[in-house]
Amino acid sequence: MDLDALVGRRRAAWERLDHLARQRRLDGEQADELLDGYQRAATDLSLVRSSAPDAGVVTHLSTLVARARARAARVRTASWSGIGRFFAEDFPAALYRLRWWWGITALANVVVGLVLGWWLVQNPVVEQSLLSPEEVTELVNVSFESYYSENAASSFSTLVWVNNAWVAARCIGMGVLGLPVIWLLWQNIANVAVIGSLMHRHGRGDVFWGLIAPHGLLELMAIFVAAGVGLRLFWAWVAPGPRTRLANLAAEGRTAAGVAIGLVFVLLVSGLIEGFVTPSPLPTWARVGIGALALALFFAYVFTLGRRAVRRGVSGDVGEDLQAATAPTAG
Repeated sequence: MDLDALVGRRRAAWERLDHLARQRRLDGEQADELLDGYQRAATDLSLVRSSAPDAGVVTHLSTLVARARARAARVRTASWSGIGRFFAEDFPAALYRLRWWWGITALANVVVGLVLGWWLVQNPVVEQSLLSPEEVTELVNVSFESYYSENAASSFSTLVWVNNAWVAARCIGMGVLGLPVIWLLWQNIANVAVIGSLMHRHGRGDVFWGLIAPHGLLELMAIFVAAGVGLRLFWAWVAPGPRTRLANLAAEGRTAAGVAIGLVFVLLVSGLIEGFVTPSPLPTWARVGIGALALALFFAYVFTLGRRAVRRGVSGDVGEDLQAATAPTAG
């Protein structure tokens, strides 16, 4: 092969490809031209490597092909339509597809929390081993209630939002290991059960439920969703099914990442409720009603939009064009 002739004949096409690969925006015709040029340049690179492996030409073509491929496969920049599609299809579809994981997680935690709280009420000696009488009095009569109103609503909402988002992220991130998620859930539900039992034993159960229910219904559900999705990650490599462990874990990991992003906004709603509704002078029935409505809307969101999206074939994973290429395997 005459390398100089090839370079002379193809130089203009390579320069054009380089120009397209460096452009920020491409119309439909330019995108097609980019893909065609990329394929031709990749063929040229293969030909040069096999027939006339000149180091300079190989390096130049390798860089050009890599740049063109990155431009062709670049993740689409966020747009209002993409954001709308995420919240209308991808996020609810992922939640609906994984509903048994987070649903069972939520049910198990509620049962454990109620049983543990009842046991603590029946065994006051445990209370004495956890806190001194002075600390119990302070918690029951002052600290628990003042916690929700001692800071400005806006800063308090931000604080609890960030904290809860971090807890949810830990549930998903540690999910691949399994047991750490269960331990994290136990710490969370045990803390609620201990405080609830103390409030009930001292005749302030109505205050406890009136303050924790408005935001806690949606907030705890978001944590349970994160934990359930995290446990699904653990099961993805324990029982991968027909796919390899790595491929199954990658697919569920991408879905889990999308759920984590969506839960940030769910927890934003619960944080706003905790900052502005929970400590408000509204009557208890109104505050609890707002919390119940928020949870009901979440379920409606999952079981309407999510179900429809799944029936259309949406799984919550990214599209095939954004997935890493995999080599074919036998069997």
